[in-house]
Amino acid sequence: MNQAQPKWSLDEYLDWEGKQPERNFYYRGEIFAMVAVRQAHAQVTLNLGAAFKSVLRGTPCRAFVADMKLRIDAADAVFYPDVMVSCDARDRATPLWLAHPKLIVEVLSDSTAAFDRGAKFAACRLIDTLEEYALIDIDARRTEVFRRNAEGRWVLYEFIGDEPVEFQSIGVTIDAATLYENVEDVSEAQ
Repeated sequence: MNQAQPKWSLDEYLDWEGKQPERNFYYRGEIFAMVAVRQAHAQVTLNLGAAFKSVLRGTPCRAFVADMKLRIDAADAVFYPDVMVSCDARDRATPLWLAHPKLIVEVLSDSTAAFDRGAKFAACRLIDTLEEYALIDIDARRTEVFRRNAEGRWVLYEFIGDEPVEFQSIGVTIDAATLYENVEDVSEAQ
């Protein structure tokens, strides 16, 4: 008979996580180690974060990549999204995490795609300030941007191939050449 692992509280996780050399995310009382990413994943994340930072300079919005925690109390979760943008002054008062992002972008990996599309997106939908949740599939050269409409429903906008990707929530459009800069063609990389 297997003995159940004890559940962690959010505060216990936050205290523990601050002392760890590696990043770990928290979801409903359980802690999960972050997986390593391919160079292409890291490059697309950096390209997007750099483009957002450049365009958002001088505005109240700030872009964050990979190492900033996203705290979602309503979902009992803490994640490390690939890219987040917050324009909310409340997030400047919490130096270790954001809780009020306007935009979240995940670059999909084989090992995390199902979670990013499912449970993580469900948790993120509980954030009242979130206007867009985007998923980038590097291999398919496809970006899916889910936007919350006036009725509170999430609507999918898909950008494929060389089509520029529009992030309406922050008024930024990124062309495919910028998004995929320094990312080798998938057929060459395998």
